[in-house]
Amino acid sequence: MVRFKNRYVLCEVVSEDPRCRQCIEDRAVGLAVRDAIGRVHGDYGLACCSISFTVKYLNAYTGTVLLRCRKDFYRLLCSALPFVRQLESRNQRYPCALHTLHVGGTIRTCQKFLIQYNRRQLLMLLQNCTNEECPRCIQKSLLSCSLTEEQPPSGDEEDDDGIE
Repeated sequence: MVRFKNRYVLCEVVSEDPRCRQCIEDRAVGLAVRDAIGRVHGDYGLACCSISFTVKYLNAYTGTVLLRCRKDFYRLLCSALPFVRQLESRNQRYPCALHTLHVGGTIRTCQKFLIQYNRRQLLMLLQNCTNEECPRCIQKSLLSCSLTEEQPPSGDEEDDDGIE
């Protein structure tokens, strides 16, 4: 049994239009990257990178994208990423660029890097605050962030145990 080694490329979607981030889908990112690889490296590069190329993770709110490809061909992928100029989603084209943040051997190393990167970005944001109110607002918004499950509105629905 042979284990195929992969590389994970962590990218950030950079765009002037804030609507671009909310409208992107993993399929659109994959098609744009494959198109760029085909333009830059031709059929050979496209065939090499397409063997195990997938979009493993996409966070539309932060614009973070995690791409997977074979270890032998990750340089072809990384060299084609600057040539992604737009993403097409829902029949609209959004001008943007993919900025490579990190290349790792596992998803876990990319996650660790992303945590450190976000901490550095937050510190830079806090240092660039001009008044005293700004850090308090940032701290308040961070503390108010939480992941909760949506509860169905009470009233018309039946109880879980079937008793009305």
